[in-house]
Amino acid sequence: MGRKGMGRYIDRRSAGTFKIQITSMVDMFVILLVFLLKTYSTSPVNITPKQGMRIPESTATTDPVDVVKLIVSQDAVFVEDKKVMDLNKGHVPAEAMDKNDPSFLKSLFQALDERAKLAKSISKVNDSFEFDGKVLPPRHNPR
Repeated sequence: MGRKGMGRYIDRRSAGTFKIQITSMVDMFVILLVFLLKTYSTSPVNITPKQGMRIPESTATTDPVDVVKLIVSQDAVFVEDKKVMDLNKGHVPAEAMDKNDPSFLKSLFQALDERAKLAKSISKVNDSFEFDGKVLPPRHNPR
């Protein structure tokens, strides 16, 4: 049925029959399709900046890898959006440091160790998931 055939069919219908106007509906679906395509993201990595943080602009052409996220702000250290240690204007307080090794931060170690154990248990059950111990590099964002 060409365009003329469809027109004759519509004209032959009785006067009481409902006629569908699909032009506006098609317009609505095109707008929805464009909106969904613009908001769709294929990247598995999602970093939510904390209050007072400035995320640097990136011009990377490769997709980021989904790994443990370590975020360092002026006020705290976060592992996977969970606060693990408070900072004092970007500096580690003395009570958070180990007395024998000042570069060892117990609360940070515990949080990363917990994430590693979780990832290892997932990799035992799921063959497509592999634990490699990578961490998204921390960013220190001065205000």
